[in-house]
Amino acid sequence: MSTTAELLKGAAELFPGEVVTSAHVRHFDLPLGAGRFALITLDNGHDHTKPTTLGPQSLANIDAALDQVDKEAAAGDIVGVGVTGKPFIFAVGADLKGVELLKRHEDALAIGKGGHDVLKRLANLAVPSFAYYNGAAMGGGVEIGLHCTYRTVSAALPAFSLPEVFLGLVPGWGGCTLLPNLIGADKAVSVIIENSLNQNKQLKGKQVFELGIADAIFEGADFLEQSLLWTASVLQGEITVERPLIDRGEAWDQAVAKGRFIADGKVHGAAPAAYRALDIIATAKNGDLQQGYDAEDQALADLIMGGELRSGIYAFNLVQKRAKRPAGAPDKSLARPVTKVGVVGAGLMASQLALLFLRRLEVPVVLTDIDQERVDRGVGYVHAEIDKLLGKGRINQDKANRLKALVTGVLDKAEGFADADFVIEAVFEEMSVKQKVFAEVEAVAPAHAILATNTSSLSVSEMASKLKHPERVVGFHFFNPVAILPLLEIVRGEQTDEASLATAFGVAKKLKKTAVLVKDAPAFVVNRILTRFMGEIQNVIDEGTPVPVAEKAVEPLGLPMSPLVLLELVGPAIGLHVSETLNRAFPERFTVSPNLKAVVEAGKRGFYVYDSGKPELDPEVAALLKQGDTVLTEDQVRDRVLDAVAQEIGLMLDEGVVAEAQDIDLCLITGAGWPFHLGGITPYLDREGVSERVNGERFLEAGVASVPA
Repeated sequence: MSTTAELLKGAAELFPGEVVTSAHVRHFDLPLGAGRFALITLDNGHDHTKPTTLGPQSLANIDAALDQVDKEAAAGDIVGVGVTGKPFIFAVGADLKGVELLKRHEDALAIGKGGHDVLKRLANLAVPSFAYYNGAAMGGGVEIGLHCTYRTVSAALPAFSLPEVFLGLVPGWGGCTLLPNLIGADKAVSVIIENSLNQNKQLKGKQVFELGIADAIFEGADFLEQSLLWTASVLQGEITVERPLIDRGEAWDQAVAKGRFIADGKVHGAAPAAYRALDIIATAKNGDLQQGYDAEDQALADLIMGGELRSGIYAFNLVQKRAKRPAGAPDKSLARPVTKVGVVGAGLMASQLALLFLRRLEVPVVLTDIDQERVDRGVGYVHAEIDKLLGKGRINQDKANRLKALVTGVLDKAEGFADADFVIEAVFEEMSVKQKVFAEVEAVAPAHAILATNTSSLSVSEMASKLKHPERVVGFHFFNPVAILPLLEIVRGEQTDEASLATAFGVAKKLKKTAVLVKDAPAFVVNRILTRFMGEIQNVIDEGTPVPVAEKAVEPLGLPMSPLVLLELVGPAIGLHVSETLNRAFPERFTVSPNLKAVVEAGKRGFYVYDSGKPELDPEVAALLKQGDTVLTEDQVRDRVLDAVAQEIGLMLDEGVVAEAQDIDLCLITGAGWPFHLGGITPYLDREGVSERVNGERFLEAGVASVPA
């Protein structure tokens, strides 16, 4: 058998670029005369903007620190051992850059085993061990603390999670085994499965304490000082930590069943990580920790060598890195300042945009519309949303007053926009209407003002074509709900100049949106792909496949909602409008469904009714449907849909709609909520062989979002 040191040395050789974390040991006397104490501080030598991670060399450093304190504990030189992090950061888990490099199952197994071998030592010291969660703790960082005898947490801690399932892994250094044995299976399932699949939801310090993960909570200002005082009291016997008895009966099984229900609802069996984690939690019921650790090692190795994790890491890197440096964006020094924003329209979308600009830019925002009642309603919506933020304690009264004072509404565009630097329209999706609006705005806005359109499918170049200065028109396409979906498609018209584009990207950054540069092509990125995807589902229904078969066919993708539920969210009329726009541009590939037309003409909001709480085909819609007699199986439907999507993405890349396949994936993840385990979509199409079947080649090179050859 290899020793831990040999395992970690081998792993470190595979990962030469690791940002190494040191484990500094210092000694001091505890207060209250409690005795000599050893404190290990995890620190990678960078400030909090580069959080501490745990690669193989970092684990080896922790192992060496534990060698030292183990000897001291055995000799009676110390009464306890503590672990904490650098300012603002405890540790945020395994270094994923190293995971991407692994090519062999046995190397992946070594990462799991090496981590367990090191962290288990915290539980096996001759003296009690203490974790002081002083700052952000995720994944392996959380697991360091779970191996300790006691834990304290800072009330200021902003982010605490076991995010592995979100990425396509399991908490594999003790998380799946120790957490349910500490706080019970039900709470553990919430942290490991539910939070993770809920867009990687983070816990705050107070929640960590309330869940029973931490034994004590202290304010951030003197957190370590208070933790050490508490430690002394525990060691002196003045404080006894009592933990609730864990229910290892039916409650445990019910918690695992709840986890499976949550996983089914989110990924529909399409990604294995959640189910592997639940299997380990089920195994942990008997309290045999080593059996759990062995299961974690196997699950980690299997998942590291699987496509979903590689897609998950690829997606994570897109959102964390590529999103911050948009491909093709002009030099930011060309951007002009924006000190006032105009919004044309005061409907729901326009009001959401006004609120966003107001909150993020904190500059005057003025709305206009065709009558005073609409203007008042738009301003009223913004005021009501500010009151909600105040009620939730997200802003104080002073800020609420200031924001409300910054938003106004007028009927006269000349009055509203004479000194605006950025004017965005959110009016009816009709070319003549938008051209008219822009002509009116150009006549009254300053010469430098950007004219932005929130169009979802119309040509930005055509919209600008009748203006004196078409170079200042830019597409600025948000996704609904505006406050939640991060994507902003920035569309460059044929005559858009660099300064206007740079200003648009500068504004997007202040709005905290993920901006992707898109060519002025019909429906841009997300709507074009979704319309082709939905169109193919609609086609098979029109041809004769039953609605439930067509819907169920794409469940294995694990999308956030089924196609017809999505259509309901978008609105059948909007779906029809976009399909008509694309049908005019590409009649050979985009159809206009007569059944969808009938649903819209009948004024139906969707295909389903929810009388039983579940979606069921509306009998009135069923009566409208005229279907052929070609009935496909789920597999045949899925093949047709995926082939259509692969073809469309291939054509979009050929047309230069975006710079690379990576931008398509970034758009689908941030604009349509497509899952990380698909990597957006292109890694999945590559993995399933669809890309080569349809286009004759992969979208991504082997080793990008897949296991390196």
